[in-house]
Amino acid sequence: MSQRCDEPGMYRYCREIINTMNDGLVVVAPDGTIMMVNRAFEEIMGYSRDELIGRACSFIHCDACEIARAEGKGHWCDLFDLGSATRKPCTLIRKDGSYVHVLKNASILRNAAGEVLGAVETLTDISEITKRDQKIQELSRLLEGDEGFHGIVGKSAIMRRVFDLTEKAAQSGAPIIIYGDSGTGKELVALAIHALGKRRDGPFIQFNCAALNEALLESELFGHVKGAFTGAYSHRQGRFEAANRGDIFLDEIGDIPLSTQVKLLRVLETKQFERVGEVRSIKVDVRIISATNQDLESLVAQGKFREDLFFRINAIPIHLPPLRDRMEDVPLMVNHFIQRLREQSGKPITGLTPGALRLLMDHPWPGNVRELKGALEYAFVLAEKGLIHPEHLPPTLAGPAPPPEVPEESQRRAGTAEKAALIAALRQTGGNQSKAAVLLGVSRITVWHRMKKYGIDVQKLIAV
Repeated sequence: MSQRCDEPGMYRYCREIINTMNDGLVVVAPDGTIMMVNRAFEEIMGYSRDELIGRACSFIHCDACEIARAEGKGHWCDLFDLGSATRKPCTLIRKDGSYVHVLKNASILRNAAGEVLGAVETLTDISEITKRDQKIQELSRLLEGDEGFHGIVGKSAIMRRVFDLTEKAAQSGAPIIIYGDSGTGKELVALAIHALGKRRDGPFIQFNCAALNEALLESELFGHVKGAFTGAYSHRQGRFEAANRGDIFLDEIGDIPLSTQVKLLRVLETKQFERVGEVRSIKVDVRIISATNQDLESLVAQGKFREDLFFRINAIPIHLPPLRDRMEDVPLMVNHFIQRLREQSGKPITGLTPGALRLLMDHPWPGNVRELKGALEYAFVLAEKGLIHPEHLPPTLAGPAPPPEVPEESQRRAGTAEKAALIAALRQTGGNQSKAAVLLGVSRITVWHRMKKYGIDVQKLIAV
């Protein structure tokens, strides 16, 4: 004859069985009092069994629970009206104040007469799955730029210095700030720092400080608890908490209001913060990488940016040059973007005509690398195959009609663009003249003649 858990001698075995479960289990009385928990529940919450038994279920701060008692009903939660809940996502607050993400399954317990005895809930900890998804997103972004230096294309002297400083800065635990005009690739540098640093196995959390108004900024950065303000219907983990043991990238940090700057300074100095609507301090281990296209020293002088915060985040500054200051990298980037766009569109486009390249080399690129990429995306819409011609490029690249050039000056400018394109193609192909010819859309003999014309030594070129 089989035995039930309520029969003498079986209760002890049922407890052992329950304690072998990986999911947390809690049994709650009709009045909301915690009657029983298993070992997994203790581990999820960080509380011992003795700290939980007899406490109200609201003690665990489940943001998905409906705590309000319905008028005329005798139960503390609408679960007793619904009868069950399946795979309901919710967030709990652990003993140390951190959030834990779980999937909840719940059901009412009744005796043979149909009377309610309580409720049983099982909780599956999905925090690691959440972290894994964040890591997959981060790796996907890294894989989008698998050429050059962690997705940053350039071989000019000024960019080689940036790459060297980035590698060294990544090994430090000090705050890093990236200065550069819009579109210069500050996000890619931040990703490279994370990938090269000691926190590479931790999360990389990005946040644009100019994206939200002051009222929502603190909630995004530090999180909030349910009911902290109108519209706070559930607990929310802030970016700093999500970045624990990793890196947080604060883009456009110059746009943070002074009130938030004070709290950011505290995080830097004490490694602690409070969620909106909560007085308990949360400890985090986060390295801050920030970026701006503004002159922070000027903002400090104007009283718009705290001087003490500036000195804290400016420990290791990295300055990204505008594209106009490294024009020798343009042909390299053109080849990089064309290869990417060819893979995405399926169009058999192989390169640029000399005239199209000349337009790109003459343009000042106020929008930097982002503008260059956009110009080539535009060209891929108009061109169908072969080479991109000047008429395929955005009209803005042509600008106002230039004054007539004397023949010598025109030839000099054409020669400069032709030589730069040849050098870029040879470097990209490791000195292979046939492959370079394909990239340039010319014959191998033409490549050879141009190498002789400009005195290019392949061995010296690819050794640089």
